[in-house]
Amino acid sequence: LVQQWRDSVLYINAYGPTEDSIVTTIWPATTVVPAGNAVATAGNAVAPLGNVVAPAGKLVPIGRPLPNHRVYIVGANDQLLPVGIPGELCISGVGVARGYLNRPELTEERFVDNPFEPGERMYRTGDLAKWLPDGTIEYLGRIDHQVKIRGYRIELGEVETQLLKTASVQEAVAIALEDGDGQPYLCAYVIADKEMTAGELRSALSQELPGYMVPSCFVQLEHMPLTPNGKIDRKALPAPDGSMHTGADYVAPRTAVETQLAQIWQEVLGLPRVGMKDNFFDIGGHSLRATTLVAKLHKEMGSEMPLREVFQYPTIEQMAEVITGKEQHAALTDKERQAAYRSIPITEECAYYPLSSAQKRLYILSQL
Repeated sequence: LVQQWRDSVLYINAYGPTEDSIVTTIWPATTVVPAGNAVATAGNAVAPLGNVVAPAGKLVPIGRPLPNHRVYIVGANDQLLPVGIPGELCISGVGVARGYLNRPELTEERFVDNPFEPGERMYRTGDLAKWLPDGTIEYLGRIDHQVKIRGYRIELGEVETQLLKTASVQEAVAIALEDGDGQPYLCAYVIADKEMTAGELRSALSQELPGYMVPSCFVQLEHMPLTPNGKIDRKALPAPDGSMHTGADYVAPRTAVETQLAQIWQEVLGLPRVGMKDNFFDIGGHSLRATTLVAKLHKEMGSEMPLREVFQYPTIEQMAEVITGKEQHAALTDKERQAAYRSIPITEECAYYPLSSAQKRLYILSQL
């Protein structure tokens, strides 16, 4: 239908919450391209027929505000944000509702005084968006889809947006999961028009996002699980099983050292299988897991590998060569390796303990 009507019908991508009379911004489609480009809309936005109307290679923006509507993109302290910086989308103007029926607390939270126009009310949508250089707005997802991983706050909508800009990707969802040790990590689910590798996706994201925002694992699906009202059911997404091809050909262990390293890697990464040419950081590894890996290498293999060497030699093949080349490893028996590993001894329980140099420094500063 899109192709049939393209010459006589103007397609419009419209965005707006019910709290602002349904439609707040519109973007008239100027280009019709083949199916596969993504339409970024809020759950209650009016979207075009299928994912087919977009500037080539880009997400569909939600456009500009309608007359008598004002849109603000604000940061954590309600400061206006510049072009390209994601923040919460807030609305004021003639369309803003009075509030929620019989829900005074939620009304007070969402319908606030407009700090930019005294005497007006402003609705906080909870949507994440950013201004584009041409004055239109790009919708990125929900603010409540924010997670904290390894000390970094990550907007899942930003990750999903970049995934949708990757060639061949048609749909994308990013969520936070927990590994066997209870540590959170980022996992991305994609639908694409061809079979993709984790390496391809990771490489594409690494060009646009900082390392901490690149998912540790990827899962390619044939279709996304949906809720009864047609939204993606994030809770029904399958657990990753490590089956997505990494992009490197699988090579099985060939030596005893490689076999032992593979077992340790599988424990640290929670994977059923790792290849000798797989990059530790391409299959879910990060700095914290690298630290765990170093400790296990010391304890189970008697090899004192500095953390920097995990980054220098990130494959089992390379790591095995380094370990094998160390004379101390070659000379030690299994019993000697266990004896070489020393855990930190438990000190005697005392009423008080001597301060360390760092603690003394803090104590002196607190007395000034």
